[in-house]
Amino acid sequence: MAKIVCVLYDDPVDGYPQSYARDSIPEIRVYPDGQTAPPPEAIDFVPGHLLGSVSGELGLRKFLEARGHTLIVTSDKDGEGCELDRHLHDADIVISQPFWPAYLTRERIAKAPRLKLALTAGIGSDHVDLQAAMERGITVAEITYCNSISVAEHVVMMILGLVRNYIPSYQWVVKGGWNIADCVARSYDLEGMQVGTVAAGRIGLAVLKRLQPFDVQLHYTDRHRLAPEVERELNLTFHPTVESMIRVCDVVTINCPLHPETEHMFDEVMLAKMKRGAYIINTARGKICDRDAIASALESGQLAGYAGDVWFPQPAPQDHPWRSMPYHGMTPHISGTSLSAQARYAAGVREVLECWFDGRPIREEYLIVDGGKLAGMGAHSYSEGDATGGSEEAARFKKTA
Repeated sequence: MAKIVCVLYDDPVDGYPQSYARDSIPEIRVYPDGQTAPPPEAIDFVPGHLLGSVSGELGLRKFLEARGHTLIVTSDKDGEGCELDRHLHDADIVISQPFWPAYLTRERIAKAPRLKLALTAGIGSDHVDLQAAMERGITVAEITYCNSISVAEHVVMMILGLVRNYIPSYQWVVKGGWNIADCVARSYDLEGMQVGTVAAGRIGLAVLKRLQPFDVQLHYTDRHRLAPEVERELNLTFHPTVESMIRVCDVVTINCPLHPETEHMFDEVMLAKMKRGAYIINTARGKICDRDAIASALESGQLAGYAGDVWFPQPAPQDHPWRSMPYHGMTPHISGTSLSAQARYAAGVREVLECWFDGRPIREEYLIVDGGKLAGMGAHSYSEGDATGGSEEAARFKKTA
């Protein structure tokens, strides 16, 4: 029998919900590219309920314990003596979320001799040292496409929030003011702007499709160029490099995976090549942007705004400069963990585990590392090498929170 360690974020501060704002959520059966949503044999949860926190347990306990497996669920993942580390020595499977990542570094993998499967409940497995996983023969999988549209919606929201100066305007209402001039002094129309995405995969393409009705000029760069008919349909301008695209864009949204080639892509040099007063939206990974360079660009006015929900590390220490820099629209990592998305990624985790325990192949599109090499979506999106880490710095969050 297997031991499964599941790392999830903490319950709400007021306790696990006893009721919800809505009675149901729409059922998504097929994604825009034709891939089917996860079809597990059964589920033991109510779609639309909070599944990604500790008490939600991804709806897995009944299923796993009925098969004789042991499930450990914790949010304690960082720092010396954390619960995750205490269970690694005999863990067969580690499940984590990008929103509250269990950083499976080379050192941690070495402490987990029985580990065979590292499973991401969501999209993005850069918190796993993929090179070390390949060397150890560990399978790495994630629930591809489960929350791509959730993230794309979040991107559009953040673009409008920055360009229209929504957050400061809302704050004037909360403070009891009616300060119209203060609200509009940094407010512009999105219409007519040049908007580009770094990567046009599932999320990036979904962002482009949602922005087309705003009558903006759309740009993209990607190592996999889109089909000509897609470019014509959306009136897209392709750029062979990030540098060539950002020079013409008023808004840049980052939607590429984190790997050694994209780590700190947006540094001081890259930011200096952008239009003065441009906006950056980053819902990909925090480490793609240089932390201090972003803060400095906002201070100097090179950037007019920066928004996103990804940080490095996660959770971010309270003295992280992105919490206090001007003109930002940062949130905790929430874009892909709406209650709607949770129903899909919990079902996907159940699907993968059913396949794993029954000896059936995991869907190719879910695979990141398999058989000692990059596989499936991993071969499409990642490069060999290590872009993980951060557990030690994330432990500071516990000390300052």
